[in-house]
Amino acid sequence: MQIRRSPLDPPTTQKEPRLKPRIITVYTAPGCVQCRPTKKWLDDRNIPYTEVKLEESPEDAEAIKALGFKQAPVVIVSTGDPETDIMWSGLVVDNLIKYTHSTKAA
Repeated sequence: MQIRRSPLDPPTTQKEPRLKPRIITVYTAPGCVQCRPTKKWLDDRNIPYTEVKLEESPEDAEAIKALGFKQAPVVIVSTGDPETDIMWSGLVVDNLIKYTHSTKAA
């Protein structure tokens, strides 16, 4: 439970923790059996994401192949640092739970 601060309360010297935004991209392909449930999982929880249809973006399709992925969906969760981006393919609910929610900054 969060307590609202009164304007009369003395200012706190501790900074509130900032949340790191996570940018989620789901790369999909036609006939992909696991793409729809992956997107539905995100939609059901109001988690924003961008869908990239690989059949409409040959450049993205080549980049995904170059990363070694052979099946869709490919989910990339980014905090803006390519060295810490998290990527996987397929419907992996454990990863969706673990990585799609914003976390407190270190």
